[in-house]
Amino acid sequence: MASTDNIILRAEDITVGYGEMDILYNVFIHLKFGEMVAIIGPNGAGKSTLLKAVFGFLKPKTGRVMFNNLDITGMKPDKIAKIGISYVPQVENVFPSLTIQENLEMGAFIRTDDFRPRLNEMYELFPVLKKRKQQKVGHLSGGQRQMVAMGRALMLDPQVLLLDEPSAGLAPKLVSMIFEKIKDINSTGVAMVLVEQNAKEALSMADRGYVLVSGRNALDGEGQALLQDKEVGRLYLGG
Repeated sequence: MASTDNIILRAEDITVGYGEMDILYNVFIHLKFGEMVAIIGPNGAGKSTLLKAVFGFLKPKTGRVMFNNLDITGMKPDKIAKIGISYVPQVENVFPSLTIQENLEMGAFIRTDDFRPRLNEMYELFPVLKKRKQQKVGHLSGGQRQMVAMGRALMLDPQVLLLDEPSAGLAPKLVSMIFEKIKDINSTGVAMVLVEQNAKEALSMADRGYVLVSGRNALDGEGQALLQDKEVGRLYLGG
């Protein structure tokens, strides 16, 4: 478990949406160094919108996003990537016409140093990709594509990784494999915010969790405590 202090990322009082329509209302989360936080809730709760607001795709109407005590509210995504946050969206997160290696190299496009050691680290983390590194990503399975997407995001060696629905659309066997890789990434010290429909699996891995309902904070607590919460179980865990 992460320590009780050392917060690396905070989203405070976030109200944000699309055009005139607000999706989130005064939402808050925080993430500690090396921690994994899960965000769960029903479809339409605003989980993905929150990640987009943190990563600069949406500018909050109220509130602020703090990273390492720097106010990054409204900062452009490419700037946010440079300072240590990477984001893996749910869809369109790879370049299907490029090879695995080309996708990973694209992840390092803003690096000015030699990224080859980092590339080797990605192949160690995802050995199945190393075997097929010259294969076009469009020909890979869904699980392998998700590994490419995570590997590409990790090429910048971020302190924080934002993951949006990494198990969406995957077969159960591939879901288990992806979650194992997520745990492996977190074990290297990368702090993670995980938005996930598979609430039971997400909470079982996470240090802490937040439940969003209708764009608002409903519950938060340690992952295991939320797993045992009868209301969370009834609404989101099928029990």
